[in-house]
Amino acid sequence: MIVSVAQAQVFFLAFTRVMAMIVHVPVLGGRAIPNQVKIGLGVLLAMVILPWELLPASQEALSLLPFAVQIARELFIGTLAGFGAVLTFGTIQMAGDVMGLGSGFRAAQVLNPALGLQGSAMNQFFVVMATLLFLVINGHHIFLIALQRSFDLIPLTAALPALSSERLLALGGQMIGLGVQMALPVFGAVLLTDLSLGLLARVAPQVQVFFLGVPVKVGIGLMALLLSMGVVFPLLRDIFGSIGDATLILLGGQ
Repeated sequence: MIVSVAQAQVFFLAFTRVMAMIVHVPVLGGRAIPNQVKIGLGVLLAMVILPWELLPASQEALSLLPFAVQIARELFIGTLAGFGAVLTFGTIQMAGDVMGLGSGFRAAQVLNPALGLQGSAMNQFFVVMATLLFLVINGHHIFLIALQRSFDLIPLTAALPALSSERLLALGGQMIGLGVQMALPVFGAVLLTDLSLGLLARVAPQVQVFFLGVPVKVGIGLMALLLSMGVVFPLLRDIFGSIGDATLILLGGQ
């Protein structure tokens, strides 16, 4: 099969958008995944979404400057769409940080290889658990479907639709609210523990509350997280189930 220059350019534009989107999903293109794997996955997805036989062979090739403008356009579209995935996983990161804020895990910061950020042990555990749930409910399939739908919503070389910052602000506020809801049981339990230890320090000053409070808050935090799984898992399932909608909303989809 003979591939024309115009077909190669269209395929490269699709590959650019695919790569700009998948790098924002830790499971598909996180920092822990080798670049060779990410590039291979991007090429494979671009070939599946945009088969060679569907590309117009008679189309004229773009010159260097218009082609560079189109590449920048696809980078912008892919980055904007992928930001929906960034907000989704950022919600998980924020919830884990809030959980570990007062539970005694913030003293030791470790690197999270999935997100490339530092966090507490509680944050690590929560992010890993959420990532496993993301795979179990086929959240990566939902994202890949949204990736394919982005080409129907904004075709290659088509004019950009009118984009509004209100959708971004609304989506960001929604994700922050969901992160607070997930962290609220653990944070509330730790707060009540701090209040109880403060009362204990006033009633019995001879008790070393500082040394007693650290293991108590660690145990209370873990117990509260375990008991709140029935509330956290449905929220996580709803968040990951809407990752496709969050991706397309930023592109002007409904």
